[in-house]
Amino acid sequence: MVYAMPLIIFMDDVSGNISKQWNKHHTIYMSNTNLPREILEKEFCVCFVTSSPHAAPMEMMCAMQDSIRKAAESGIFAWDCKDNEEVMLVLYGLFLGGENPMHAEECSHTGLHCNYFCRTCEVGGTKEYKESDEGYNSIFVPGQLHTPAGTAVEIHAQFVTVLNSGASEKIKKSVSSSGVKDAMTGYILEAIVEMEKKLHKLLHEVQAILKKELEDLLCGSALDDTINPLLGVAGFNVHQDTPTEILHTVLLGVVKYFWGQTVFLLEKGSLIGKHFKSLAQVMPFLIQDLLLITVLNGWTIIGELVVHIWHTKIDDTELYLAKLSWTIEDCLNVTAQCAPSILISKPKFHFLVHLPTYIRRFGPAILFSTE
Repeated sequence: MVYAMPLIIFMDDVSGNISKQWNKHHTIYMSNTNLPREILEKEFCVCFVTSSPHAAPMEMMCAMQDSIRKAAESGIFAWDCKDNEEVMLVLYGLFLGGENPMHAEECSHTGLHCNYFCRTCEVGGTKEYKESDEGYNSIFVPGQLHTPAGTAVEIHAQFVTVLNSGASEKIKKSVSSSGVKDAMTGYILEAIVEMEKKLHKLLHEVQAILKKELEDLLCGSALDDTINPLLGVAGFNVHQDTPTEILHTVLLGVVKYFWGQTVFLLEKGSLIGKHFKSLAQVMPFLIQDLLLITVLNGWTIIGELVVHIWHTKIDDTELYLAKLSWTIEDCLNVTAQCAPSILISKPKFHFLVHLPTYIRRFGPAILFSTE
């Protein structure tokens, strides 16, 4: 018997110390998605893979992806104690769990603080564009979806650009206009740019020297073998398979921002995720008759949003997603009434519009929560 085994692969930075002193390690864990959701997040069902205080995240992910590929090609043989027979397991990555910054790095994306802030779609633009009617309205809906092939093409274009004069500013402009920045090859681009600044020769001589330096930095490998390995995994779309993480996007994002709009007296950093989860449910009762009706409406809708998102079981997918989509639309609309500029300055609000797609693709959002 042959069984397919879809994997949730989680990578993030954690502290290697028992004490409060921060000792940064990057760690990878895996879970078997075939397990019932009730036990999927139990500690004994989460498999530790590797950890390192020195290796970069994408270096670890490259080795991880290579390991899964080899296991998928040859299969893993095990004994089925229930049916008393030998079985073969075929592994593949279902999705990557993690926080927004790690997801951005896995997608060769610059993250939240760039003009094109979404790793999933091409929404965004300059500050002036986002403040225009067209740009502002685009935040409320999914844009043109990113593709691994398109991201790889943009990375290749940056390597073509770096061999020409004035590469430093051109690369910055390319990153700013596309949101694409590959962590695996970033050091190579930086080295070429620094060398170009030091050379004071004719253009064709500079290009020849830079091309030779690029070949040396690639160590004989092709560029496609050096860039983000997740962009070339068959059957895996890294832009669509890094689902919105609800703890940092909703509780420590949207709910926290609304709390900041409501109260300014608490000590900074005094609340954590579980506090915001409770606040989202009780705030409409606590602030009744104390604040503007738009703020009260905002908290009421946020309470509904949290209830919809933290579902452990979905009986009617279409009905559930319709209600969730309506609630997200209401949340964005009331936010535009309360604090219009926050939709431009805080990209996590836009990430909500992709949540129904990810839930349809992978199941309840709590599956890809990192809580």
